[in-house]
Amino acid sequence: MSKQTPLAAGFKFPAEWEPHRATWIGWCHNKNDFPGKIATIHWVYGEIARKLIEAGERVAILVQDAKHETKARDVLDKVGADLEKIEFHRIPHDRGWMRDSGPMFVRNDETRETAVVKFSFNAWAKYPDWKLDNQVAVRFAKKNGRRIFKVEYAKKEVVLEGGAIDLNGAGTILTTEECLLDEKVQTRNPHFTRADYERVFAENLGASNTLWLDKGIVGDDTHGHVDDFCRFVDERTILLAEEQNGADANHRILEENRERLEDFRLETGAKPAIVRLPMPAPLVFAGVRLPASYANFYIANEAVLVPTFNDENDRAALGVIAELFPGRRVVGIHAVDLVWGLGTLHCLTQQEPLA
Repeated sequence: MSKQTPLAAGFKFPAEWEPHRATWIGWCHNKNDFPGKIATIHWVYGEIARKLIEAGERVAILVQDAKHETKARDVLDKVGADLEKIEFHRIPHDRGWMRDSGPMFVRNDETRETAVVKFSFNAWAKYPDWKLDNQVAVRFAKKNGRRIFKVEYAKKEVVLEGGAIDLNGAGTILTTEECLLDEKVQTRNPHFTRADYERVFAENLGASNTLWLDKGIVGDDTHGHVDDFCRFVDERTILLAEEQNGADANHRILEENRERLEDFRLETGAKPAIVRLPMPAPLVFAGVRLPASYANFYIANEAVLVPTFNDENDRAALGVIAELFPGRRVVGIHAVDLVWGLGTLHCLTQQEPLA
């Protein structure tokens, strides 16, 4: 592992819309993630992989072992995915949420080298099964000869999930106080301050300008991930979810975040442009409010994959996103079953930048 920080070595975390070598997904196997729906979810994963390939992506799929890979291949073959565009990585893991537990990649724009930046993962400080997930990035890097930067601060490993942050690739990062600063619920790094996180972001992701939002949406078991409601779509434009129903709990949460955004400045000193994105009607399954949101989209090389929910706002949300990405197709992915796992497309994916 490198003793330098990524910043000192000339690396930074590229924006999601920059060219990818591949998109990572973890083929689902943990029945606790999708109680009663795991068989259905395999076909949803197959559809996601097929759409990613059609969107100009190579797909890197994390599997447990040879048997698990065979099952994945069978589904992918039946849905018509081009297996020549898929690579499998046999690394034991607990769950398949690649945004949070998979390899996170940084790039040196001068040498064009990509490397893995290794944050610690503890299952959102909530679930007991995380020790295998916490080793995925290291095992991948060692198997594939990739340079790896292990993130430590004050001699402690830093816990951070990819869904807790969103970056514009030019120096600004979005996150929430609820996720990273709460000392009572799902605490990632006890006693960490804003300044501590901001130094970590600057030295390891190349983001020296942190925009602190308040809380995440209702139903999010991560306790405040930003990628469920607020996303960069280019270096100066931020897409923010909007709940127009004043009686819904998300209305006040999202308006408080809007008020903060309006006072923020980008790394250039300019105000960000803010575009509002509708929310779907509340989705409840077995008495549980689910974190259904169109903001959990994924930006692929030639398309944007957007979760849809059989909702009257599906069309409007797809239209808003299409206007912001004129060079990419916008593809809706049915996510009513998927969101039962408490996450959708962005949570399941992680981009590997082109070297």
